Amino acid sequence: MIAHQNTIFALSSGAGRAGVAVIRLSGPAAGQTLCALLGRDHLPKPRHAVYAPIRDPQSGERLDDAVAIYFAGPASFTGEDVVELHTHGGRAVIDGVLECLSRQPGLRIAEPGEYTKRAFENGKMDLTAAEGIADLIDAETAAQRRQAVRQMAGELGALYEDWRARLMKALAHIEADIDFPDEDLPDGIVPVVRGDLIAVGDAMTKHLADNRRGERLREGFQIVILGAPNAGKSSLLNRLAQRDAAIVSEIAGTTRDMIEVHLDLGGFPVTMVDTAGLRESGDVIETEGVRRATARADNADLRLVVIDRDDWPTIDPEAARLIDGSTILLINKVDDLARADIPKVWNGTSAGGAKLELPVLPISAMTGQGVESLLQLLETRVKEGLDFAGPVPLTRLRHRRALESASDHLDRGMKTDIAELAAEDVRLAVREIGKITGRVDVEDLLDIIFGDFCIGK
Repeated sequence: MIAHQNTIFALSSGAGRAGVAVIRLSGPAAGQTLCALLGRDHLPKPRHAVYAPIRDPQSGERLDDAVAIYFAGPASFTGEDVVELHTHGGRAVIDGVLECLSRQPGLRIAEPGEYTKRAFENGKMDLTAAEGIADLIDAETAAQRRQAVRQMAGELGALYEDWRARLMKALAHIEADIDFPDEDLPDGIVPVVRGDLIAVGDAMTKHLADNRRGERLREGFQIVILGAPNAGKSSLLNRLAQRDAAIVSEIAGTTRDMIEVHLDLGGFPVTMVDTAGLRESGDVIETEGVRRATARADNADLRLVVIDRDDWPTIDPEAARLIDGSTILLINKVDDLARADIPKVWNGTSAGGAKLELPVLPISAMTGQGVESLLQLLETRVKEGLDFAGPVPLTRLRHRRALESASDHLDRGMKTDIAELAAEDVRLAVREIGKITGRVDVEDLLDIIFGDFCIGK
């Protein structure tokens, strides 16, 4: 437990006009401040809601009729004494209560993420759970919410702590061999614990080989629309977004920079990107747009190559260069009569010479024909790419880097029969895992992690 000398307060519900607003206090002066607001000399029973007027202790002015709840530490979110004031959600009411609190002794406005930071410091959660809270606040789709809830509940932290505990046990055995060489210990203690080290290392390797699903789910599945100028890319984007997100013109090269639209497909987050038409150009700006489109396509999860019906079956050379197994070919500007002439599968080769069998869909971005079939296919592809059964996956790059470092240390430690060297590598692996959950060396990370939170959380 860290005993903070000051008490923090902030609006914990959303800003703006609402029926109810929640103002939270946490710290040693939370209880006495509540007594002052209620005009009482004793605190309400912990965890029991009290409906009463709250007044400015200095002026006696009635600020609002509110519901007040007192949570005695350590049985609270932060581990400290906590007070929640449920007031009316009008802007003037909120401002009046916050201004009154700012004048109370020992109180100050909370910094972003400070409530959760105090909860971490007081052992109420580890860093992975704290990051799960941030992800839950930012979640925009059902899949993001499910992943964040699992992480917030401690699934990821529990997995890492299990690995850490098993490595600590193995380390204790190795160090016993070093510290007590004359004792009756098994010969060659390193080979004895190697099985445990291998088991943790294998589990870690499997965890890392998740195709970055957790990170991609947080950031959104990336779909890039490619094709020659005037193939209908911007029209398709507008159709999928159900709004005029991109400018549509008969003038080739209208789209010069990338336009992003965020969609929810089957509960999964998707970022749809319209790009500049792929062609050689003497225009400096258009050339830069093509370069950016190519770079974005290289990092995309899925590529939609749009081809004008009049050009089919020829694929624009610039687009063909970017085709791979994660590509869907869309034949645009197709009416009902022309659909029968278009195959369902395209057989060809990638720029690298790999044989490909890619789905082909006839569509009309202008009328909407075939778009529903495209959406169904996209939803299937997104779910295949992001859905994750089993333990909660990696969600952040910092976790991945720490685990990769831990895995490297374990690999090196298992290649030696020298106990001292093995012990050092296992110790370093334990340290790297501890960085993820907040066990060691996290002071420099805290401001970065909790600084991304909103004020009041």
